[in-house]
Amino acid sequence: MPELTRRSTLKLTAATGMAAAVTAIPVRGAAASTHRPSYGRIDTHHHAVPRRMRLWAVEQGIIPPTGGPSWAHWTLPSTLETMEANNIAVGVASAPVPAEVFADRKTAESGVRVCNESLAELVRDHPTRFGFFANVAMLHLDLALQQIEYALDELGADGVLLNTSAAGHYLGDPMFDPLLAELDRRGAVVFAHPFAPKGIVEVPEVGEWLGDFLLDTTRTALSLIAAGVLDRYRRLSIILSHAGGFLPYIVARVERWGREDGGPDPARTWRALRRFYYDTALPMSPYATPTLLNAVGADRVLFGTDWPAVTAPEVRRGTVDFDRDPGVDRRAHRAIARDNALRLLPRLASKLQ
Repeated sequence: MPELTRRSTLKLTAATGMAAAVTAIPVRGAAASTHRPSYGRIDTHHHAVPRRMRLWAVEQGIIPPTGGPSWAHWTLPSTLETMEANNIAVGVASAPVPAEVFADRKTAESGVRVCNESLAELVRDHPTRFGFFANVAMLHLDLALQQIEYALDELGADGVLLNTSAAGHYLGDPMFDPLLAELDRRGAVVFAHPFAPKGIVEVPEVGEWLGDFLLDTTRTALSLIAAGVLDRYRRLSIILSHAGGFLPYIVARVERWGREDGGPDPARTWRALRRFYYDTALPMSPYATPTLLNAVGADRVLFGTDWPAVTAPEVRRGTVDFDRDPGVDRRAHRAIARDNALRLLPRLASKLQ
């Protein structure tokens, strides 16, 4: 499955000479959801590449003019068809461009604007089918603050996409404090999207999306926990892609970090674990669901497909598997599929009433 990865993106750009405390919803002991629900799902891990954005990406060497990964050929008709086939009422669109693409300030100014205005136009044209998370230039904090203001106040973004790491720095790094403080002041939602960790050795025949993306999400979550970010910024909401990577499954190890190796107190770990949100684009499965829900509760989980990095057949498979998951009762199913997103994203919810 092709993905937009930091390594593949930087290879392409080099080749073209680019400058460079929560109550969990019970899930045990109840009948699983095995039917197509009547309520429309809200897909919070949903990518889009409108035409203007695609042309910019080709100009920058991020994607080739022809060919390339399947997601680069995003179209509105195929997106709506996939949404209809899976009873997805709304896609919260995002464009996870690696932060290093915006390392050059001029590129950051023009590129972020193109991405955000392209997604805002998609939402304006289809206000009840799409929302969006805005890009910002993480490596230019003064510019990023201006972009937050424009995206949230003028373009109507539902939140902000942040890479899990930028130039080797994870989100708990003090360099990002001004950015997180402003987002906290606004009570904003952050969609944390991963790439392969910087400098990691490539494993032949093993795609970065299989393990490296999950590791990058885990690393940034641990960084945020260690720095006490969620204790300092109590109005900030952070969605961890792909069900939090490995985080929910290594909590006992993280607790030991606090007891024996100078890490944060385990109580802080548990507070943070239940402050994060997690999307289902791991995808969830009968193997992973019990651990995730027992760790964080169904009220912290959001439906996500990773379309179109995940193809239509795989979106369908993942959706059906979610509907049939024996670890998800009917109440939890509705919370994950729709209600949690409506509570988290009030601007989107107001359009659907």
